[in-house]
Amino acid sequence: MIKMRCLAAAMLIFGFIATTKAAESDVLDLGDDNFVSTLKQQETTLVMFYAPWCGHCKRLKPEYAKAAELVKDDDPPIKLAKVDCTEAGKETCSKYSVSGYPTLKIFRQDEVSQDYNGPREALGIAKYMRAQVGPASKNVRSLEELVKFLDTKETSIFGNFEDIDSKLAKIFLKFADKNREKYRFGHSSDEEVLKKNGETDKIVLIRAPHLSNKFEASTVKFEGESDLSTFVKENYHGLVGHRTQDTSRDFQNPLITAYYSVDYQKNPKGTNYWRNRVLKVAKEFAGQISFAISSKDDFQHELNEYGYDFVGDKPVVLARDAKNLKYSLKDEFSVENLQDFVEKLLAGELEAYIKSEAVPESNDAPVKVAVAKNFDDLVINNGKDTLIEFYAPWCGHCKKLTPIYEELAEKLQDEEVVIVKMDATANDVPPEFNVRGFPTLFWLPKDSKSKPVSYNGGREVDDFIKYIAKEATSELKSFDRDGRPKKTEL
Repeated sequence: MIKMRCLAAAMLIFGFIATTKAAESDVLDLGDDNFVSTLKQQETTLVMFYAPWCGHCKRLKPEYAKAAELVKDDDPPIKLAKVDCTEAGKETCSKYSVSGYPTLKIFRQDEVSQDYNGPREALGIAKYMRAQVGPASKNVRSLEELVKFLDTKETSIFGNFEDIDSKLAKIFLKFADKNREKYRFGHSSDEEVLKKNGETDKIVLIRAPHLSNKFEASTVKFEGESDLSTFVKENYHGLVGHRTQDTSRDFQNPLITAYYSVDYQKNPKGTNYWRNRVLKVAKEFAGQISFAISSKDDFQHELNEYGYDFVGDKPVVLARDAKNLKYSLKDEFSVENLQDFVEKLLAGELEAYIKSEAVPESNDAPVKVAVAKNFDDLVINNGKDTLIEFYAPWCGHCKKLTPIYEELAEKLQDEEVVIVKMDATANDVPPEFNVRGFPTLFWLPKDSKSKPVSYNGGREVDDFIKYIAKEATSELKSFDRDGRPKKTEL
């Protein structure tokens, strides 16, 4: 039995390696000697300029190979190629000013058309490149072409038009042209195709076959009750969407996401096993909150935000409400536990998860240390004007600011002003503070704490004092409104 298991495992590994190698063979391997001559023979080529030691290149390589396999039989034709900038393609990389890896460019024959700024996943790469060639919507002219069009792993938007000049057809084609890089489109005016589809003037969203399920229809018809853009956004991902790094922006709060080993390439059956259980609950709350599934490996950074360093076989369920507050299903995943979690979330009965360092035992230094757990007491409800710095321990500019900030706090110790700092990498930052880089500073007048003011002034002690002296609710004891030291009477 053990030998049989070992043999089966070996066969699986061999099959995976063979599949990967086969996909890689669909990527053209180019160098200085054949770059121009090869590209002249191709209509459209996506070229990846890379270095073998580059970590980002290594991660992209298997997805790039899968994308090449997906588009290899396309008409109009699309090719994917790669150039090693450290060996055979040094001159070519220099010619096209490649300074970082990987760099991707789209070529029309041997001329650069544009830089590639699209997705980095196989399906996304294929979709993006298909949008670069031919019309925005595939004209399906026969039942045979319809079968071929529907043989896909993508959700598609299809127009059935007896009259290609109808009002709806014009809306469809205009929308397709505008969104060719985001969605997959097809249309037909063929009599047999329209007969099979049972429509003569209708737009239909057709869900990807691997996402079909018993909880929702596999097709959704556009009835014109809203604009086409709204219809597609509301229906494209279905009740439980597959949320990837490329599509994450499509999913808005309030949102519940189940994180597990989501992999429709290697394990579609196992992926849908858990998705179907989420779907069973999602159907009960349609229109109230959105649901999604995501790969735990691709979104480890999000799991870390909730304190998860490791995820087992069962899904971990995390949520954000309309205010972007975080919640987690603390019980083991089950349909019943998920149902209870959603009900309590919508009823406002759950306590939000807050990532926080421990509250300091002593906070007597001139610069006060805020953490998420004491933020309200130390910053919002302190009854004083407050200047707060959000920093990162590794940030060079933050380190440079530290002695200046401490000197400022010492100078203002006897004022009705609190100088505060918070490690924004170890604590949740309240949503009203828009922190996108480090250090980020905000001024909070004591009577208007709900409206923090971004501080964009100088970073020297005098700069801070002039600003605070001017903006302070009450005039400072030691400085006038212009930031000049007040004379001390003897």
